[in-house]
Amino acid sequence: MRAFIAIELPQDIKTRLSRVQDRLKKFTTDVKWVTPGNIHLTLKFINEIDQDKLKMVIKMTEEIARDRFQFNIAFSTLGVFPNPSYPRIIWAGINEGDKETRDIALELEDKLGRLGISRENREFYSHVTLGRIKFSASKPAIIKNLKNLKDEFANEKFNFTADKITVFKSTLAPDAPVYEALKEITLKTT
Repeated sequence: MRAFIAIELPQDIKTRLSRVQDRLKKFTTDVKWVTPGNIHLTLKFINEIDQDKLKMVIKMTEEIARDRFQFNIAFSTLGVFPNPSYPRIIWAGINEGDKETRDIALELEDKLGRLGISRENREFYSHVTLGRIKFSASKPAIIKNLKNLKDEFANEKFNFTADKITVFKSTLAPDAPVYEALKEITLKTT
C-alpha cells in the first residue's frame, strides 16, 4: 500500500486555502488542483510498503510524537517549486511552526531510513501543495497572480494548533487520490 505521514489541517484552514485556489483558477485552466479535502502538510512520503513495515512505521512515528509538544502553525506565503522560472508546484508555506515540522520530518527521515524506506533527495520545506502545473503557456500568468496574492495572503490569519501526526493510506483514483487515516498520534499538551 502507498502511505505517508502528515499533519492534517482543520477544515476551516482547508476551506480558506481552497478560496486561494479559486482565485488562482481565474487565471489558468492548466493546473491540477489538490482537492480541498486532501490538502495536508506532508512530513514524510513513504510510497509502497507492506503491512509489517507499516506497523513499524506507526511505532516509530508514535515514538517521535511521544516527545513532541503541540505547536502553532501559521501560513505566511505562496510560492512555486522548483523556482519561478520553471514552476511545477504551487504551494502555501509556513513561518510559525516551520522549525517544529522540520524537526519532526528530519527525525522521521532518519528513523524510517533505517527501516529501508527511501530517503528524500531534496531538503524538507514546510508547505502544503495547492496545485501541480501541467502546461507551460500559463506559467507567466500564474507567477504574476501569485505575486499579486502574496501580500494579501501574508496579512490573513491562516493559523491553527498542530495537535497530532497522522499516518495515511493513499489510494490512487482517476480524479484524485483517496486518503484514509490509519493512525492518528496525539502530540503532548504543554
